[in-house]
Formats: sequence, C-alpha cells, structure tokens
Amino acid sequence: MQTENELAARLGDLLSEHKQRVATAESCTGGRIAASLTSVSGCSAWFGFGWVTYSYPAKMSELGVQAETLERDGAVSEQTVREMASGALERSGADWAVAVSGIAGPGGGGEKKPVGTVWFGLAGRKGLLECVQKQFDGDRDAVRRQATEAALQLLIERVEQQVKDPG
Repeated sequence: MQTENELAARLGDLLSEHKQRVATAESCTGGRIAASLTSVSGCSAWFGFGWVTYSYPAKMSELGVQAETLERDGAVSEQTVREMASGALERSGADWAVAVSGIAGPGGGGEKKPVGTVWFGLAGRKGLLECVQKQFDGDRDAVRRQATEAALQLLIERVEQQVKDPG
C-alpha cells in the first residue's frame, strides 16, 4: 500500500502529464488531502484550491451546499459530498474536485452512520460525478489517514480511466 505522499506524487505526475488541475473540499480530513498534495514539489502546476469546510455554514457559504441538503441528509451523506465536489469544481476552475465528509470519531457516530463512515464525492470537467461511501476502522487519526488515501486513490483511478477512455 502506498503512503499519502506517494499517492499524491503519483496523482501529481498524472495531472501534470495531462495538463489537468485538482481542487479539494474537505471536512473530516481537515485539510489532510491538500497537505499531501502540497508535499509534492511543483504542485502549484496542478493544485490551486483546497477548502476545509467543517461546519454547515462553511459548506453552504464556501461550496454552495444547500441548507435543505444538510437538514435532510446531514453532512455525512451522498448528496452533501455531491454538492461539495460540484461547488469546488465550479469555484476553482479545476478539471477535478474531490470532496470528503465523514465521522472520524471517537464520538459523533450512530446506528445509521457509525464512526468510520466516510462519503467521497468526485466531480470532473467532462461530466463525471461519482459518490462512494466507505467504512474505516481505527481511531480518529487512522480514519482520517485512510480517508485521505482513499480520496487520492479514487482520483488516480478516475484520471487514469479518463486517459484510457477520453470519450
């Protein structure tokens, strides 16, 4: 398994090669994805924007998440990360945007959304919008690390997929 920084470097190589840019919209990861990306020398060529929107008001004002979505579905939901990713893509002008919202623990979990539940949203300029839910184990740091790695891996897979099938 590759580390966060190795995944970030791999993503950076892919984005550079194809002259694409990425933006991040993070909640439970608290900027960890952006930190991984900026650990790569020369990242300003392919990374320009990152939002940490931990609260409802931040998600609404910075990324355009609808109040109704948050009231109905909560922050940790498919629709919320869909709106976060779309908002980040629109506001950044990037080719890709990844959004993450989850319950890192140790508190905050429940029966329907236990600690370790994380939603990912991925938006692309060519119309790709995908949402994935994953369940991670471990303490707060372990959940945040796994979520960061999963977000980077998802981006890598989709950029590679787009390169293979540009249509």
